[in-house]
Parts: sequence; structure tokens; C-alpha cells
Amino acid sequence: MKNQINIVIIGFFLLCNNSFLAGSESIVPKQWSENVSGVVTKFHTTKKEVALTFDACGGSQFSKGYDRELIEFLIANNIRATLFLNYHWIDANIDTFKELQKISLFELANHGTKHKPLSVNGKSIYGIIGTNSKEEVVEEVENNNKKFQYLNQIRPLFFRSGTAYYDEIAVDIVRKDLGMEIAGFSVNSDQGATLGKDEITKRVSNAKSGDIIIGHMNHPKSFTAEGFMEGLRSLKEKGYSFVKLSDIKNNLIYIP
Repeated sequence: MKNQINIVIIGFFLLCNNSFLAGSESIVPKQWSENVSGVVTKFHTTKKEVALTFDACGGSQFSKGYDRELIEFLIANNIRATLFLNYHWIDANIDTFKELQKISLFELANHGTKHKPLSVNGKSIYGIIGTNSKEEVVEEVENNNKKFQYLNQIRPLFFRSGTAYYDEIAVDIVRKDLGMEIAGFSVNSDQGATLGKDEITKRVSNAKSGDIIIGHMNHPKSFTAEGFMEGLRSLKEKGYSFVKLSDIKNNLIYIP
């Protein structure tokens, strides 16, 4: 009897999910950027605090490296952060994933399965082709969620796509149908781990209260760790503290 009930519940979920997708098939997206409607870019606060986020990209086009120096600096200085991990990066760094999920300073979040921009009609950016349908949007997000859950990590609350590009229909699917928040940013610290130390330090140290900072943790040979260490020391000297996105989930600011 219990199995029959479970089958009915699963079937109802799939029916509702398919109905949602089918109902939006005729909608043509009007936006395509990092900052489309529904993306979180900052948060309300009366304190001197910022949110640190670091991406660990993956896939054949991206480094699967691990910037241990950066992460160890955060731990040594009791700095909280949200880490966005890609499916293929997790596969390449499974022992590291298991270490990170035990550290309370960190919140682990979803950085996609194939590291694709999130589109409903195959738009591309930086030469990377995005998802091509509502179903592919769901697969890009949910397959990595399943990876997290398989490895005994709770389902992530936050998602950031590969390249951080979206159309507004894809954002709606993730937020309304999958129940997750889309994490954008207000400070791009390292420009995909391509900037030099001084520029990264400058961008991080100039952050203001309520900013969400993006950096990368999959390029250990870049200047990201060095730049962040200098920039974070500067922020700490100014009296700033650091939060995970889940700490400020009730104070998020969305692109209208």
C-alpha cells in the first residue's frame, strides 16, 4: 500500500512539473545577462558585513584544480563563505568535497552539472552554449542536486550557473519550480581567476556592506588566493565580518 501511495505522489509531482514546463513553452525570454529579474545581487544589512562566494568550475573547458591555500586562509581566519561546486569538480575532488562539507564555516551550493549558462533556447556566452529547453534547465540544476544528496549533503539552497548568465524564464523555473535562489554578485573580484593580485586586492578591499563577492577556488595557479588574502585583511581591519548566503536569506535583494 505504501509503495502505491509513493508512486501516486511521484506521478503527481511529475505531472505538476511537466505542466509547469508545458505552460511556459510559448513564453519567449526578453532578458539575457548576469543580472536578470529574480537574481540576487546584494543583501540588506545595518552591519559592516559582506557575503563571500567562491565558484569551483568543472567540465572539459575548465580547471578542476583546488585552491587549498585560499580555503585554508579562510579557515585559519574564521571567515564564512558559500562555495559553489560543479558536478564534475566534485567528481575530480571527491575527498576534498567530503572535507568541505564538515566545515561549519562553509555552505556548499550548486554550480551546475555541465557548467552551462541557463537558457531556455540555447543562447550562448563566451563561446559556451547554454541549456536549450526548460527540461535542460531542470537537468542542469537537479542532476547536481542529486550528486549533493547522494554524498550525504543536504539539498543546496542556492544555485549559480556556469558563466552566471541567465534568461528570466530559466530563473523563474529555478526559483518557482525547483525552490532555489539564484546567487548573482555585486563585486566580481577576479574576473574568472584572470586578474592580477593588485586588482583583486583592490576590488575585494573596496567592497561595501551588503555586497556579494564572487571569486574562484579552482585555479590554484592564479592570483586569486593572494589577492583575496590581502583584500580580506583590509576588510577585517575596517571592522567587516563575513556571512554565508544562508545567514542572510531573509534579507536578499533581487534584480526587479
